Amino acid sequence: MRDLKLRVVAAVLFALGLGLCIYKVNVFGLPLQPGQDEEVWTVQARIAFKGSGKPTKVQFAIPHQTPGFVTLDEDFISGNYGLATEDDRENRWANWAVRRANGPQTLYYRISIARDQNSNELTGSTPPFPQAPFYPEPYNSAIKAILDDVRLESADIATYTRELLTQLNADTPNENVELLRGRVNNDEAWVYEISEVLKGARIPNRILYGLELNESINNAQLKPWLQVHNGQRWLSFNPLTGQAGLPENFLVWRIGEGPLVWVDGSGAAEVVFSAARNYREIVDIARKRAERLGSSLVDASLFNLPLETQNVYRILLMVPLGALLVVILRNVVGIRTFGTFMPVLIAMAFRETQLVWGIILFSVMIAVGLSIRFYLDRLMLLLVPRLASVLIIVVIMMIMISILTHQFGGTRAMSVALFPMVIMAMTIERMSIVWEELGAGDALKEGAGSLFTAILGYLLMTNATLSHLFFVFPELLLCMLAITLLFGRYTGYRLTELWRFRAALKFEPPESKS
Repeated sequence: MRDLKLRVVAAVLFALGLGLCIYKVNVFGLPLQPGQDEEVWTVQARIAFKGSGKPTKVQFAIPHQTPGFVTLDEDFISGNYGLATEDDRENRWANWAVRRANGPQTLYYRISIARDQNSNELTGSTPPFPQAPFYPEPYNSAIKAILDDVRLESADIATYTRELLTQLNADTPNENVELLRGRVNNDEAWVYEISEVLKGARIPNRILYGLELNESINNAQLKPWLQVHNGQRWLSFNPLTGQAGLPENFLVWRIGEGPLVWVDGSGAAEVVFSAARNYREIVDIARKRAERLGSSLVDASLFNLPLETQNVYRILLMVPLGALLVVILRNVVGIRTFGTFMPVLIAMAFRETQLVWGIILFSVMIAVGLSIRFYLDRLMLLLVPRLASVLIIVVIMMIMISILTHQFGGTRAMSVALFPMVIMAMTIERMSIVWEELGAGDALKEGAGSLFTAILGYLLMTNATLSHLFFVFPELLLCMLAITLLFGRYTGYRLTELWRFRAALKFEPPESKS
């Protein structure tokens, strides 16, 4: 019954930890490998106009919803202008104001974005059916004829819109389409014409403006895109080809008609867009994505702690991993060590001294300390004074090694002070007792086991991938706790015992004679 309860608790802990980890990976996009980068676009809008020496206000449309992208950073570079932002139902505006604007004026808006597969549609309320606009003749007859032809070859709003765009942009149009094309002289005006035709069919529609981020661009302008509402959601179409959907790297800048920028008190403004592609660590992007989703897991993230505290936890989170290693080596493999978690602390010291220097320094300090400990036995000291004496000797050895290595230009050995002094003193004391009671062989075996465990712990605790996983996904500690609980009920043979009794396992009893 107790085994069943333990397994249930372990299963719940493991499932909870692994489930949170999988959720963060799939929803937030947190990486399982360290140092992964993701493509980031920095888009800049340059607003230039000439001031007339009067009070000036500038209103400029900035991205509100960015389907397919997550906003990482946003900057306004405006000198001595005051700044405020406001939102309406579909758009967002930057409002600059200054008491006097003299001569050439330049304002900048900059946004950094990254791909976001969790958000690829524009949201909004269901629009009303538009009123059919008035078309003068002969355009009214031409539009009605076009709409009648399209209606016969479509089944719903999506297919209706696609068929209409196909006919209006055909390479060999009929006379009705040619008549409509003669009214416009550029692509933007043609998109407005298409929008008016759709209103004649009582189909709710709107025009998007955005940038297509294929390569680094300079002196770019916004491109119009068409959307229709099917009663449930907005459907996007290329107004010049009829292709459904937004392009993969299309940054929606604003929605609807009207000016992109409006200036009051000075001359007309010119807006020029530029964009550059770079890369940023994927962890930062995932954190921004989580903030956008409003997840409470962001508030519980270690990334919200001060940097000094983060650096401490990057080390502390690896200690449970070293402790699990000790559990496996002692309870399953059967390696003997001095103390339970002394090898973990020594492995942490190896992080600063590095492995080779750490092994040398550890061996030297144990050997010298053990020799002095045997000398103290002749003085017949009590237990506590003897331990205090060994501790003082350990500190003296640390000081001497650091001074000597500094004089010879060494740097790694100076980190010997990072070895836990009390643990070193207790190790020397424990080793000397084992030496006296069980002999030098057992003492050296436990010492070698402790050093071997510390080396494995160092290799495990300094692994970049594991360090990244436990810092980004600290819920994995629940999985480690579950595994440790299961090992706590292990009562089978240790591997060293199987090796020790290998001869008995091979022994075959003689057959009994009848």
